[in-house]
Amino acid sequence: MQQDNKLFLKRCELLPFVEMRQASLSTACYHAHSHDEFSFGVIDAGIADYQNRQQGFRIGQGDTVTINPQEVHSCNPLAGQWSYRMLFVDCAWVAQLQQELGVTEPSNYRLFSDCLTRSVTAYLQFDQLFANLLAPSNQLVAETVLIGYLAPYFVSDNQVPLHNDPANLLRVKQLISDQLAINHSLTDLATVSGLSRYHLIRSFKHCYGLSPHAYQLDERIKQAKVLLKSGRSLLDTSHILGFADQSHLQRNFKKRLALTPKQYQNFFV
Repeated sequence: MQQDNKLFLKRCELLPFVEMRQASLSTACYHAHSHDEFSFGVIDAGIADYQNRQQGFRIGQGDTVTINPQEVHSCNPLAGQWSYRMLFVDCAWVAQLQQELGVTEPSNYRLFSDCLTRSVTAYLQFDQLFANLLAPSNQLVAETVLIGYLAPYFVSDNQVPLHNDPANLLRVKQLISDQLAINHSLTDLATVSGLSRYHLIRSFKHCYGLSPHAYQLDERIKQAKVLLKSGRSLLDTSHILGFADQSHLQRNFKKRLALTPKQYQNFFV
């Protein structure tokens, strides 16, 4: 394999069972090989020859590849440079997710059924996932986006029933509202609800219109408005409400109000 000086490889800070790989305008080639993890990713630029499951594909920008554990494959630029991003997720974590989804296989986990997807939607979903894992604001967001991305590969939404007991979901809603500064993990919230993580995400959104992490963020923004109108600084407000930093608060505040926190505050103070 050629030396690739335009490559980074790192473990996700908040989800250590996920490794991330990105190559930008690289000329590197890869011999046939396999991984112990579930791996999947997208081509961002260039054209490559992709070999998997004894099939050959010509892939390019926007294509998504999915590779099962121990699946021998190769993927190399056709000519010149190419750019791509890949994620590698530990098999034990995927197996646990599949058990929560009610998926059981003799091999302990269900495999990706296809090795290539050509879809703008799939590309954009991966883009969102990669961005969240590269610089996660908190574990709840990272877990939610990863589970939301992977689950449909193994089971369709209509195979996972919605949970209709509002008392279970209300406990989660109240916990989030009462402890806005705490970055609860999805696993913690699922334990409170008595549901699996994926069941909780889908049922909570069905009941309240937002996933747990989106609801937490919405409540934090609403409380930020109260604090800013009382004269609190942006630094204090972001700290009190559990935001990663001021820029995290500012970015999400502007998305919802089309104003920066300071612009909003100037109307009242």
